Amino acid sequence: MIIGAAAIAVIAVVAASFSADVRRAEKRLSGRSEVIQTGVGKLEYGVVGAGHPFLMIHGTGGGFDQGLTFSEGLLGHGFRIIAPSRFGYLRSDFPADPSSERQEDAFVELLDRLHIDRVPIAGGSAGALSAVQFALRYPERTAALILLVPAANLRNGDPVEMTPVQQFLVRRLTTSNFLFWTALKTSRDQMIGTLLATDPGLVKRASPKDRRRVDRILDQIMPVGQRWRGMLNDAKLTGSPATVDLAKITVPTLVISVEDDRFGTAATAKDISAAVPRSKLVIYPQGGHVWVGHDDDVWDEVAKFVAAQGRIEQPSRR
Repeated sequence: MIIGAAAIAVIAVVAASFSADVRRAEKRLSGRSEVIQTGVGKLEYGVVGAGHPFLMIHGTGGGFDQGLTFSEGLLGHGFRIIAPSRFGYLRSDFPADPSSERQEDAFVELLDRLHIDRVPIAGGSAGALSAVQFALRYPERTAALILLVPAANLRNGDPVEMTPVQQFLVRRLTTSNFLFWTALKTSRDQMIGTLLATDPGLVKRASPKDRRRVDRILDQIMPVGQRWRGMLNDAKLTGSPATVDLAKITVPTLVISVEDDRFGTAATAKDISAAVPRSKLVIYPQGGHVWVGHDDDVWDEVAKFVAAQGRIEQPSRR
């Protein structure tokens, strides 16, 4: 009887803690974004800052909120960050054709709605696929292309290849708020090592500012129940990306990665830079997939690269 009562009490505490964290996650998102109707469905986006427009495309597990978090370091350089939620993330729809090409059509509609003719575009991790397609399909709208830790299996060899059992567990984890929340509470180092592809030991040795940033990126994947369609689509697109002729990218391109990124994006970054005619490559030796210890360096590099391309477009008056 005593054991049963204790178990009920523990379950009640866990349930209350879980519910409170989900409410906090939902409150964090509330009121920070808008939704427009496009030709491929609803598209959510958030905007922060003042100055020159800059389009930031988030990675796996993200949404507009991750895009804004990733690019905070750019705000001090005089940019206005526009961060959409890609297909299947948060309040953006998941159309029948969730390809990167179709996503770009929605982004162009967003820029038209905001009266922006031309903009630098950055894609982080899986968001790099969308950014590449934007530059290929709409070069006249692309002031510069920035690819951050680009996740794409260009060499036909997945650096994080999983067994069927592991794939099943990851799928369950990323489609359940409760399971994901439980993993955050009980297996945080493993989550950093797998989902963020970063050495947990490196994070522990990092500055308090960097540790807080990593915690935010990981915690903000909640509520994962509003992101799972996009996450599974990302796994499909990055594991078997559509054939792209990178040599046809005509816009100035900056590619940044980290040598010890567990997703193997350093090799991908080198391949992309070698193929794109007007590209610059920056590889940091350490920092993992979320470039621990290099956030200021990354955005200083991006700001200098964009400025070097000449005049940055202001919003048009059309």
